Amino acid sequence: MANKSIRNSSRYLAMTVLEKVNTKGAFSNIVLNQTIEKENLSREDSNLLTEIVYGVIQRKRTLDYILMPYLNQKKKIEQWVIQLLRLSVYQLYYLERVPDHAVLNEAVNIAKVRGHKGISGLVNGVLRNVLRGEKPDFSKISDPVERLGVQYSLPDWIIDQSIQQLGMDETEKYAQSLLDKSKVSLRVNTTQISVKEAIEQLTDEGYTVKESRVSPHGLISESGLPARSELFKTGKITIQDETSMLVAPALGIQSDDKVLDACAAPGGKTTHIAAYLDNEKGGEVLALDLHAHKIKLIEENAQRQRVRPVVKTKNLDARKISEEVNPETFDKILVDAPCSGLGLMRRKPEIRYSKTPEDLSALKKIQIDILSSVAPFLKKDGRLVYSTCTITQEENEQVIEAFLADHPDFSVEPVLLENEQLERSKDQMLRVYPHQYGTDGFFICSLRRQK
Repeated sequence: MANKSIRNSSRYLAMTVLEKVNTKGAFSNIVLNQTIEKENLSREDSNLLTEIVYGVIQRKRTLDYILMPYLNQKKKIEQWVIQLLRLSVYQLYYLERVPDHAVLNEAVNIAKVRGHKGISGLVNGVLRNVLRGEKPDFSKISDPVERLGVQYSLPDWIIDQSIQQLGMDETEKYAQSLLDKSKVSLRVNTTQISVKEAIEQLTDEGYTVKESRVSPHGLISESGLPARSELFKTGKITIQDETSMLVAPALGIQSDDKVLDACAAPGGKTTHIAAYLDNEKGGEVLALDLHAHKIKLIEENAQRQRVRPVVKTKNLDARKISEEVNPETFDKILVDAPCSGLGLMRRKPEIRYSKTPEDLSALKKIQIDILSSVAPFLKKDGRLVYSTCTITQEENEQVIEAFLADHPDFSVEPVLLENEQLERSKDQMLRVYPHQYGTDGFFICSLRRQK
């Protein structure tokens, strides 16, 4: 019975989730949700499980640095033991409300249930040595790239790129911000309800929300899960990051426009675009995606948000659009391109370990191909917006530069902004870094096709 109780504990489950993420490349949010549902966990246990899993993934490099002096590097240690040690050190260092003796006892009990007496002895010995040892002094790491990488648990190549783009001081602020807890942000469907009314109704339902500093359509949830609210069920609000809400306004949509959303799933930007369109005036957005199940998701989102009449969908690779659509069909085109997602590292911490510099080169080619494929389908004097949720120049500025070199009939124009407190760069593009507003990192460039 005791064994069963241990196997159902938050820490044991955290170990198994981390094992799946680390060895099978599973997405932490998906495995977490499946585990919470399957085990029917209480809110308190669910919260602890979630905090441990995300915390360990966020700080994996730091935790390994702390553990390294106490492990026999020649001895092969099973993956689940590594995860158990990481999550235990995470609790010892970063969860002050959990007593040290409770962390040790639980870790030893888990090791006994999952392994054998020798393993439990190893776990007990390592953790006691960690407790007795000095806390690491990161300032003693002489290489500044390595120091920031270890301290903020990021690969050296990401730190190195960031220093080249931002400089050392801003890179440290950026890296540190990725360890902050991610926020739940909501977009208000202002065709159905005002932001003020949404705040009042959510407050009445017991949620605490405040207005976004980034988007006039946005709210930040400070307590509760608004996806369970009546406003969400009736499509008056939807979950969307604040920076993502900047994309549809950047298109400058008129109510009768024909719009192409070239890489549309899961449909957050599609439905935002749709909110500006009028079906009776002929306005519509064509949403493309490679995967049929994602098309269904776009349609469900459009239905819930009551914009389905202006949303058309097609299961199609944007690079093959010439097979389906006539040239110069669209007034506006959005290419929210597939990217490395390095701007999402606060919400999806495993991204920091799963991406490589080689991935960026491969993605850059895809991004340029998509832009080049959809360009002929924009009307003369039409607007094409390119956006990504990454912060690397290779996937952003270099993609635009390569596209313009082959398409002299396009030129950069200032990104349209509803919030003028956001600053465009000198080249008229918009870059938002995660540490500036506590949002996802994001890039937007607006291109005009010459008459």
